[in-house]
Amino acid sequence: MKKTILTLVLLFLATAQSFAHYLWVETSPEGKKGKEQEVRVYFGEYTYGVIEKVNGEAFPSVKDFTLWLVDAKGNKTQIAVKPTEDYYVGSFIPKTNGIYTVVLDNDAIDVIDYTEYNFGIFKTHYNSIAKINVGGSKGETAAINDTGITVKDISENEDEVKLQVLFKNKPLPKNEFKVYVADLWTKTLETDENGFVSFKKPWDTKYIIETTFEERTPGTYNGENYEFIWHCTTYCIK
Repeated sequence: MKKTILTLVLLFLATAQSFAHYLWVETSPEGKKGKEQEVRVYFGEYTYGVIEKVNGEAFPSVKDFTLWLVDAKGNKTQIAVKPTEDYYVGSFIPKTNGIYTVVLDNDAIDVIDYTEYNFGIFKTHYNSIAKINVGGSKGETAAINDTGITVKDISENEDEVKLQVLFKNKPLPKNEFKVYVADLWTKTLETDENGFVSFKKPWDTKYIIETTFEERTPGTYNGENYEFIWHCTTYCIK
């Protein structure tokens, strides 16, 4: 009996850990006009040191993402990507100085049934951004997710990160917000009434922020009914 209970617990933890995975975008925060800028897309859990293989069991279920570039003038173009062992990679060449935003969108993920774990039947919508400063410019990132959640970087200095979380282009108030650093360091914050959140960077390292939202609207995707949409957005700060 004890062995059966332990097996069930381990199965639940493994499934919960898989569900906790997220997509994120990495690139150099500094770019140069006329020089190729590489962009990578990962899937896993950064704080646990988990990076899924592109041809492994987990990554294929979220591979149908699109990657977009919003340039300094607000023009939006798609970035073509190709698979490597641990990530997808694409690139672009900045034509002018300014703030560039890379935006990942993935609304093409099959419905998941987690009723046995008391979570329900849901559809996933991933979003992720990356900010690139070309030519020492200052400015905010673009926010272009009209159907889900996203984050906008409005930081004014390098010592403090200030962001605004938006859902369908409107501020998302009182929403849980997590900051991840390697080796299991995590900090949980909450957006204010206007969707703003800020934090200091205690170390010179990579940070990944994640915030989620459950849109309690039922629907159908690929012939499968779902009870709600689980929205997730991430932002990697290097």
